[in-house]
Amino acid sequence: MASPAAFARILRSRGPLSPPTGAIFSNSLPLSTPTPTCAAAAAAAATFGARRTPGSTHAMSTDAPAAADKGKKAARRVEGPADLSTVSPIRGLFYGSLASYERHCRPYPLSLSPDAATTLAEMVAPVEAWFKTVPSARIDEEHAIPDAVMDGMRELGLFGLQIPTELGGLGLSNTAYARMAEEFVMDPSLAVTLMAHQSIGLKGIIMYGTPEQKARYLPKLASGEQLAAFALTEPTTGSDAASVRLRADPTPDGKGFVLNGQKMWISNGGIARTYTVFARTPTATPGETKLTAFIVNRDESTGIVPGAPEKKLGIRGSNTCVVNFDNCFVPRENVLGEVNGGFKVAMGILNNGRFGMGAASAGGLRKLIGAYCVGGARLL
Repeated sequence: MASPAAFARILRSRGPLSPPTGAIFSNSLPLSTPTPTCAAAAAAAATFGARRTPGSTHAMSTDAPAAADKGKKAARRVEGPADLSTVSPIRGLFYGSLASYERHCRPYPLSLSPDAATTLAEMVAPVEAWFKTVPSARIDEEHAIPDAVMDGMRELGLFGLQIPTELGGLGLSNTAYARMAEEFVMDPSLAVTLMAHQSIGLKGIIMYGTPEQKARYLPKLASGEQLAAFALTEPTTGSDAASVRLRADPTPDGKGFVLNGQKMWISNGGIARTYTVFARTPTATPGETKLTAFIVNRDESTGIVPGAPEKKLGIRGSNTCVVNFDNCFVPRENVLGEVNGGFKVAMGILNNGRFGMGAASAGGLRKLIGAYCVGGARLL
């Protein structure tokens, strides 16, 4: 049989071919290079087999007309239905179509009411168009997001997607937020900045904050006037929240806590004003400590010292740095959840926020499939 390399050469030599009936992409991306049909593949394989030497054990056929006839029969057998949304999603991919995927696999807009789906589509359209104007190369080269780009995201309301409307946000559901996240992936630096801000940075305030805490912090975070960051990782602690060493010692008067220690690899760490910080606090048992979550704001507390931005190999426009806490006083009313109940808060935030990354990744894959697989021969 033909080797993969030989088979690819034959397909290239035949030039562009018409895509199979019904091959479409839901977002109407242009098909710049048509997809080779199964008929062309069968004919190419038959031609290659006819050129093999008669004595070869791998020869497909020594009779060119018979081989060509077999190719035609094979082509007739693999013709797909006119409506490719009726086949299985995987089979549809082999026809070069995402119609079945769109119909059966996407969680939106079928999970929304017709009005909500229409509203979401109207919200997504300008976001999708705006992301196409982002100077991604410049952002990566300069290791920073220009002020004009940040202002553009503020105007689109991207910093408060899931913050309740009464607090200045858009109040999107998880489904609608997931759809928006599919557009963030067009620029990884912006995606990380936005998602570190709201998928985890301010998420704890939405999930566990008191009404007073929400009213105090969320409006500025919704508008993008301030950014949020999630401060869990430490030099000796990765995603294992139980191993945190940052201390939060109660003050003698009981009015608050003093934080001392260091966090590292904090996304938005150098540009955020509001942090969700996890530190160890003493329990009633001598020598025992447990995790407590705090809302720490740089406008209210001193002793918060971000380090220099990390020089990364990728996603270089996103700010990532060490954040030091040096005798940083945090009032008791800034405890998020309960004292010594921080582990539950950390897990709740991470479990709730992870779906955003999955949605963004899926969105990136959908765009790649649309641009390359449905586009066709460029993968050969």
